[in-house]
Amino acid sequence: MDEAVFANKAFKKVTDSKAIHEAVYLIENQAGSMCKTQGYGGKNQDSPLLMASITKLFTTATVLILMEGGRLQLEDKLSRYLSAETLDGLHVYKGKEYSQELEIYDLLFQSSGLPDYLSEGRQVKQQMEREDFYYSFDQLLEMTKSLTAHFRPRTAGAHYTNINFDILGRIIETVTDRPVADVYRSMIFEPLGLDHTYLVASEADFVPAIYVDEKRVARPNAIRSFGASGGGVTTARELMIFLKAFFNNQLFKQESFALLKEYRKLQASMRPVRYGGGHMKIALGTIDTFFMGKGSLLGHVGTTGSFAFYHPENDLFLVGDLNQMEIPARPHRFVTRLALSRKE
Repeated sequence: MDEAVFANKAFKKVTDSKAIHEAVYLIENQAGSMCKTQGYGGKNQDSPLLMASITKLFTTATVLILMEGGRLQLEDKLSRYLSAETLDGLHVYKGKEYSQELEIYDLLFQSSGLPDYLSEGRQVKQQMEREDFYYSFDQLLEMTKSLTAHFRPRTAGAHYTNINFDILGRIIETVTDRPVADVYRSMIFEPLGLDHTYLVASEADFVPAIYVDEKRVARPNAIRSFGASGGGVTTARELMIFLKAFFNNQLFKQESFALLKEYRKLQASMRPVRYGGGHMKIALGTIDTFFMGKGSLLGHVGTTGSFAFYHPENDLFLVGDLNQMEIPARPHRFVTRLALSRKE
């Protein structure tokens, strides 16, 4: 089957669902000689979309850029950048505190063992479905401190948690002495010509509405709360530019990216995803994946249905958005079908 026909068929299948009200995807090969895009519900490749956790790729790129500039190292203890008061009580496991042992590496690789304020404790994700809110970094940190760590740093795989990247955002601000939104703009958005990509930093910034089941909701303050872990807005066209730059040595060297290729199994709810340094890996052709195929997808998804992945084996870059919070696994299934289109 022709890959364009297959992509159309896969997109129709996902948009036939009553849960999907608007969606868009964009597929390109490395050279750009193959390009396929389709929108639904008024969305197209230039429509604003909420990146959610795809923002973590931008945070990861910034960390590597700063590392190459000699301004931080993955092995640096958090205590080098955060005060003792900030760290006190952050990581307590079985009655012993490990906060002073945490490294930048642990945050980037989700190997810190810290709990996730978004899905544990106060159930911030459920709150987000009901109402808009704003939490400061200090409040998110206090929420995390009120929860129990899952394991000692670097001892038990990985546990996906947003606070790891919130802290990375604060470290970036400490290192550069600038707001993280400004750092991303100067280090990534402007060099790549991303005129419609930004980190939500003020009430004046536009934030696309989100679908929660049948309900279309506006959550600008909540998105502003998440910053470096999930507060980015872009378009499919500009996300494609960034994704290619991320995997093609335009932002940092291949040797630096090689340091990120150590993948750990995440908690069962995140299956079939493994986590490397700041990015996800979905291995195809395994018992955990939805479709059989060769190779792996490298990139990230967002809890709002956004996705950005590279499939080296098929020379495909795939980005888009299904804009639906209630079906977290759907982007994985859809992007896998798209990636395997040349094998159908």
